[in-house]
Amino acid sequence: SSFSWTVGLKEFAHPATESFSTVGAIGPTFFLAAAMFGFVIQLGSILTEKELKLRQAMSIMGLYDSVYWLTWLTWEGLLTLLSAILLILFGMIFQFDFFLHNSFEILFLTFFLFQFNMVGFAFMLSTFISKSSSATSVGFSVYIIGFITQLVTTFGFPYSDTYSKNLRTIWSIFPPNLFSKGLSLLGDATSTKQDEGISWSSRSKCPSVDSDCVITLDDIFKWLTATFFVWFILAIYFDNVLPDVNGVQKSWFYLLKPSYWTGKASNQVEGGGCCSCTGSIPPLSESIPDDEDVAEEESIVKHQTTENTPDPSVAVQVRGLVKTFPGIRNMVGCKCKTTAPYHAVKGLWVNFEKDKLFCLLGPNGAGKTTTINCLTGITPITAGD
Repeated sequence: SSFSWTVGLKEFAHPATESFSTVGAIGPTFFLAAAMFGFVIQLGSILTEKELKLRQAMSIMGLYDSVYWLTWLTWEGLLTLLSAILLILFGMIFQFDFFLHNSFEILFLTFFLFQFNMVGFAFMLSTFISKSSSATSVGFSVYIIGFITQLVTTFGFPYSDTYSKNLRTIWSIFPPNLFSKGLSLLGDATSTKQDEGISWSSRSKCPSVDSDCVITLDDIFKWLTATFFVWFILAIYFDNVLPDVNGVQKSWFYLLKPSYWTGKASNQVEGGGCCSCTGSIPPLSESIPDDEDVAEEESIVKHQTTENTPDPSVAVQVRGLVKTFPGIRNMVGCKCKTTAPYHAVKGLWVNFEKDKLFCLLGPNGAGKTTTINCLTGITPITAGD
């Protein structure tokens, strides 16, 4: 009789293994750190323009605020576009399943909308900061907060049926949270070799492995788009109502005034109103110039104004220009605490004749720069014409 051996391999019984996506797990932290470089540079550039009064110089040359913000938006949008495309291409070059199996359109919108959302977020934050040296500290703080909230989001908070919709809405306002959830969905869809990823047509569907899905990629795209416009509109609004480098600001309700939309708004400071500190500025008492030439020029301009006899040789006539700064203001609720107001220009009467060069001479604090700013429209006047 013959004896034979039969050898075979059989898989040993073991618990079911859980799929894991490296990019989906650690990707949010890495990509947030990468986005923070551009965030800090952008924030620092805007603050540098503000600190060095470069924007003020551009305003003197006729630059509108709308053009200023749209220029920044266009430039940052192009950089964000290139950054998103290059990031996806490098992921494909290194053969990550996350980038190979998911649709290119889905990946592009995820990275582009997140970074573009951070652009709007930087615009909004720049209105509250005056020093460019603070950009790094603010950027690092945003990164730390985003790192913590992303970790919390990775563990399922608050994107499950356990938590209320209102809580998810509040949580989704901060851009890194939505970005983390989006990467998690994309990672779950490519966690194994058999997974086909998420295509453009399935962006509004939940992954099969996510049994507790309450938000889809399509929802995330809509949220990121909507919150970008929220940040951008808030940036423009706060840029107008918060004091600029010259202490100039508009009313908190300036958008409700018809004069703003018709373009007939006055260039004078509007005092009073709810929670306003500018209404308490005391009137400026009339003073007589010490210099004889100044007194004579003032008399001539006043006479021309009273008699309504314009001089054809005069190019610009300043009539009683007054600019008063209300001093340091401290708003606590609707209670206004201010220091003594500062009268920078105390009633200027002067003619600037045609075809002549004029120089404003005077010691520091005489009001030379303030006068030029008032004449060019950068600083609203308190009184005069």
